[in-house]
Amino acid sequence: MCTDTQAGAGHGGVRAWVPYAGFTVFGAFWGVWGASVPAIRDQAGLTDGRLGTALLFIAAGALPAMPLAGRALDRWGQRVTAITLMSLGIAGVVVAVTARGLPALSVGLAVLGASSGAADVTINAAAGAVERAGGRPVITRAHGFFSLAVVAASLVTGLLNAAGLPLVVPYVLVMLAAGAVSAAIAAGGRTRTGPRRHDHARAPAAPGRPRLRAHLPLLLVAGGLGALGFAVENAHQSWSAVYLADTVHAGPALVGAGPAVFALAVSLTRFAISAVKTPRAWIVLTAGAVISAAGTSLLALTASLPLALLGLALAAAGTAVLFPTVLGLATANVPAAARGAATSVVSTSAYLGYLGGPVYVGHWAQATGLPGAMLAVAALAAALALLAWPALRAVVPSPARHGTSEAGGRVLSS
Repeated sequence: MCTDTQAGAGHGGVRAWVPYAGFTVFGAFWGVWGASVPAIRDQAGLTDGRLGTALLFIAAGALPAMPLAGRALDRWGQRVTAITLMSLGIAGVVVAVTARGLPALSVGLAVLGASSGAADVTINAAAGAVERAGGRPVITRAHGFFSLAVVAASLVTGLLNAAGLPLVVPYVLVMLAAGAVSAAIAAGGRTRTGPRRHDHARAPAAPGRPRLRAHLPLLLVAGGLGALGFAVENAHQSWSAVYLADTVHAGPALVGAGPAVFALAVSLTRFAISAVKTPRAWIVLTAGAVISAAGTSLLALTASLPLALLGLALAAAGTAVLFPTVLGLATANVPAAARGAATSVVSTSAYLGYLGGPVYVGHWAQATGLPGAMLAVAALAAALALLAWPALRAVVPSPARHGTSEAGGRVLSS
């Protein structure tokens, strides 16, 4: 069993519950966001095109914030996690209140993106620290909590909106939850880091960087594979409702079933796979990508709502294992002093795919229609299936190909 003391070997004392609580808050925020985007668009008085422009500011805020959060985490520990989660909760409330026109919404989304990107890095690093200390698949399970929270928060937000409550109400609830979790993390960090301050002050700041450089090829390859996985995942999350409405001709009451089925399937898969001992990471990546490609192809080739939902569920099950697997593999043997920076390298690279997935679908949809665009998404998943083994073989040190990683199980085999 992973005790708090064992987990504390990471960033200033990471308690075992921190990743799960952090990912639950993170998922709740994005569930609220996904369900309230139409209301925010209407409040700001924007067309769909201008809304698309505003959404780019999420990326503009997130990309520079992610590497900075990694370095801050390595230096100051879990207090940074507490700050980023609280900042995300506050940013949501600010956007809900001030989204009046394109300039105000764009500025708010840039701040929201910075908070979200920073929180993404810190909670993933916390999950990696606890996983490394205890040898359990914490990253996969924590991502499962994220997906489950997305589903629950989406449904709750829909009910609150249907009841006619102000747009800001669900964001306030998330902010309160973020505040409670942040306070608990900060309190735990103070009790654990206090006795270590003197040791930390004597430790040189630089040694983490050369050690990280030795891991950089694996981190970049993992980030690239993660980008392909995230591109497929967010393509479905962002376009499934539109696909069901425009191509399958589902009614208004059923259109929302697409994102809900996808997120629920992701969550259930992550919980299920976390209980399975993984023999080799590349097998998990290849199998997941193949399943995702098959599900996406089924979605593209059917006009039946039940088959379309089945295709979405298969695509979700395949993509669910991709990013947790590459993140766990890439950071398993990174020194604790550099794990925040290492996580930010993988997360930032993968985030580019998350941003590019919906744009990729949009361009293909304009050229070939939505079914053709979904086949193009299936091609991305197929590319990941083909690339996983040779890419990892090129960067994983040869002893690790036949040995056991700290995250548990063999990661590669020639």
